[in-house]
Amino acid sequence: MSDRHTQINLPAGDFNPKRRTLLQTAVLAAGASTVSMIPQAVRNVAWAAGSDAPEKKEVKIGFIPLTDCASVVMASVLKIDEKYGIKIIPSKEASWAAVRDKLVSGELDAAHVLYGLIYGVQNGVGGPKKDMAVLMSLNNNGQAITLSKKMSDKGAIDGPGLAKLMQTDKREYTFAQTFPTGTHAMWIYYWLATYGINPMKEAKVITVPPPQMVANMRVGNMDGFCVGEPWNHRAIMDGIGITAATTQDIWKDHPEKVLGTQLDFVKKNPNTARAMVAAILEAGKWIDASLSNKYKMAETIADKAYVNTGVDAINQRILGRYQNGLGKTWDDPNHMKFFNDGAVNYPYLSDGMWFMTQHKRWGLLKDHVDYLAIAKQVNQTALYKEAASMAGVSVPKSDFRTHKLIDGVTWDGKDPKKYAESFKINAA
Repeated sequence: MSDRHTQINLPAGDFNPKRRTLLQTAVLAAGASTVSMIPQAVRNVAWAAGSDAPEKKEVKIGFIPLTDCASVVMASVLKIDEKYGIKIIPSKEASWAAVRDKLVSGELDAAHVLYGLIYGVQNGVGGPKKDMAVLMSLNNNGQAITLSKKMSDKGAIDGPGLAKLMQTDKREYTFAQTFPTGTHAMWIYYWLATYGINPMKEAKVITVPPPQMVANMRVGNMDGFCVGEPWNHRAIMDGIGITAATTQDIWKDHPEKVLGTQLDFVKKNPNTARAMVAAILEAGKWIDASLSNKYKMAETIADKAYVNTGVDAINQRILGRYQNGLGKTWDDPNHMKFFNDGAVNYPYLSDGMWFMTQHKRWGLLKDHVDYLAIAKQVNQTALYKEAASMAGVSVPKSDFRTHKLIDGVTWDGKDPKKYAESFKINAA
């Protein structure tokens, strides 16, 4: 890179339109690798004024009381959002259905939301059909499947144990997820099917908002549930449940929550959308940077305004320190990640496509769709790359990634129709 690029010196707060435009042109012409070498304060100026100024200065972002809302909350609490010319207003919501409704109506500008919920709305499954957008992935890993203590007392401490119990003790078994097209539904369905249990035919499945999972298990409304933290660990602390599996056991580094919004919002407010992504990227990077930051995050989101639980319910698993409620403890290197050197946050097309293959598998989608075309419409990869440049974050070379899941089946996004039809256990 030439000296004239490395020596750019624009004081913070200097929003002279002509100077800003010249700097922006230099930044864009230089490319992502060069952008990362330009001082952060200069990059912020380049993207926060004139025609690049956010169209909306305040953005209302919904969240559900879960540990993985943390990067949205911390972007606001640490005032990282202000660096990018916006103010994030976190809005605590009661259920994923409420998040869906408020996203569709426009009451929320964006939300910390289940990956599969966005695709359900996009395809008119589980709610009104609306063109939606995934701006970024917020986290990987960190959910779990909890079985009731009564079940574990009968030997159901893991997948094989549950399958054996259900074969011998014939009754109706009830499992809870948090939203019909969401991640938790897909994780528990995939996990049950791996051990020969058809969730559509051999169990009753109910929908329960995350903060209500523990209370419902306490009164015996379900035998097991899949939810995000801290509610699995809370069930152990309260002595009513055990962790039978983590979702990283099902799919290491799986996609989980995303920053979701309407496609119309992105079209009308592209600068605002970029600013939101950049701010939340930086917050995720801050969380993952140190143990002290993780503790600070846990203390912050434990507050009544956010997750409303004890810090101890959050901070153990956020550090990868797990226990199953039966005396087993372990350190899990694949615990919840918010940044992981940027590997977490890219909105891979293959991730979005996977949820649609599972929607088809479980009868939520009646027919095959154009998986790739829909993913390209929903996942805002170009906008993400621009926001990543603003935040100095590297991006992957491909829109696809390959993973082998718990049943040994590999997903790479190459033939989604064949993949969706390959499962012996399905809703058919």
